[in-house]
Amino acid sequence: MLTLNFNSFPVLFTPRLMLRQISENDVNEIFVLRSNKELMEFIDRPLATSAEDALDLIKKITDSTNNNEGITRAISLQNDAALIGTIGFWRVDKENYGAELGYLLHPSHQQKRLMQEAIVAVLSYGFSAIKLHSIEANINPANVASKKLLEKNGFVQEAYFEENFFYNGRFMDAAIYALLTPL
Repeated sequence: MLTLNFNSFPVLFTPRLMLRQISENDVNEIFVLRSNKELMEFIDRPLATSAEDALDLIKKITDSTNNNEGITRAISLQNDAALIGTIGFWRVDKENYGAELGYLLHPSHQQKRLMQEAIVAVLSYGFSAIKLHSIEANINPANVASKKLLEKNGFVQEAYFEENFFYNGRFMDAAIYALLTPL
């Protein structure tokens, strides 16, 4: 069984990014991300309507890390600590050495290959430090940008579920992508 210990939260660096621990100081930036209709279009989670909603999310992320159930990082530029996105592993399946990857990047920072940098760093951390065997991503099939990003990083679509969950008054499809540990 996979043993996790996120007590010494490692900061990851890429050529342009710092992937650091999320704190309550990020509440305004988390609120901006999670209340942005354009950004949340494919996330299938309720929009944040207040700073309290953002604080609740930060608490869930912090509790998940403290309980060694998942690890989500703030994405910041190296020259500016302000949070511009999030990336991490949640739904960690310790028994089967797997986790689900989730990520979000503010629209003003998209199309700059920043998420590509973040994903490469987080995948490397997941396979080498955490010792994951498989990493999955569950995306809205209409999210073409996410599909391309996952495929660029070696993920393969393993499943497509039609109308498999009910959200916001309608049934939604889901595409499941996976990546196994590199040999």
